[in-house]
Amino acid sequence: MSSSVYFTDFRCRNKTSLPVKLEMLLKRSGLDDLDLEGKFVAIKIHFGEAGNLAFLRHQYAAVLVSHLKARGAKPFLTDCNTLYVGSRTNALDHLDTANLNGYLPQTVGAQIIIADGLKGSDEVAVSIPDNQYCKAPKIGRALRDADVIVSLTHFKGHEATGFGGCLKNLGMGGGSRAGKMEMHSEEKPQVIESRCICCRLCSKVCAHSAQSFDTGHCVIDYSKCVGCGRCLTACPKDAIVAGPDADNNILNFKIAEYTKAVLLDKQSFHIAIANAISPLCDCYGCNDAPITPDIGMFASSDPVALDKACVDAVNAQSFFENSALGEAEHRTHDHFTDLHPATNWKSALEHAQKIGLGTEDYKLISLDL
Repeated sequence: MSSSVYFTDFRCRNKTSLPVKLEMLLKRSGLDDLDLEGKFVAIKIHFGEAGNLAFLRHQYAAVLVSHLKARGAKPFLTDCNTLYVGSRTNALDHLDTANLNGYLPQTVGAQIIIADGLKGSDEVAVSIPDNQYCKAPKIGRALRDADVIVSLTHFKGHEATGFGGCLKNLGMGGGSRAGKMEMHSEEKPQVIESRCICCRLCSKVCAHSAQSFDTGHCVIDYSKCVGCGRCLTACPKDAIVAGPDADNNILNFKIAEYTKAVLLDKQSFHIAIANAISPLCDCYGCNDAPITPDIGMFASSDPVALDKACVDAVNAQSFFENSALGEAEHRTHDHFTDLHPATNWKSALEHAQKIGLGTEDYKLISLDL
């Protein structure tokens, strides 16, 4: 069976503001079918990297918070810390960045919780033996403790996965720092020797005694290392980094399996905003020009159908000449493949459908709001 995806554009024909249109979309799209009374609701969102201006404005989150509270829910905004070096590597910097970008309890009406804790190590291993690649995804604890998951996603391009949508927001965004390493790398951690100060903090968190320091810097014994990523999290100088990606398709498969772990045994609902559609993810400290015109707001109980509807909507748009997509070689009539030829966005949706997250077969219900 096909899944319903509800859509409204950004036109304000009746002088209706976008926050009001989002509220109307939420009422019409099935969010209220969830059992929300007294439930802790995690709103999974990306707060934007410092210096990036393509991320979602906090007003969208405020509408969602207000809607949930009116139905007796206890919502909070959340994301996990990042693997890369940036402004959201630990909870303190992450919260500072969220605040800088307009996300405060006073502006959104709810508390902000970094799901995997101060250093990105507060996680829950979710056992899913049927997963092909990640048998026990490491998910931020606050996400697993929540009763309901509602994702609020900025839809955009992505240099490794083709596009960044609902699956990326939930799967990659819901993994702890060690979880992100598991998704990003087929290899075990590597040491950047010039950064290492021999503080030995990595050895204190390693359960397998895989580090030695006889050479004046950390050396990892790969016969002992199990690739858990704890040392990466502990290093204060970012001298220990994830190994190179083996295959972007495998990255997409792992993201889908992490999404399954985030949503396992929980009620969920998903919203995507397709505006300021940048060629790269919001994790950069800058953002390039949009690749197509703004499109609108989507909502569905099916994360796979939602992502597919957003992809189709973007691909139906003409591209901006003065953008990364305008400069790309246009061979496929697929904006995301033309923009990032080394990626295969289809693999994420195919694997997500295979493992039961949803279906690519959707019915788009356009609402004239």
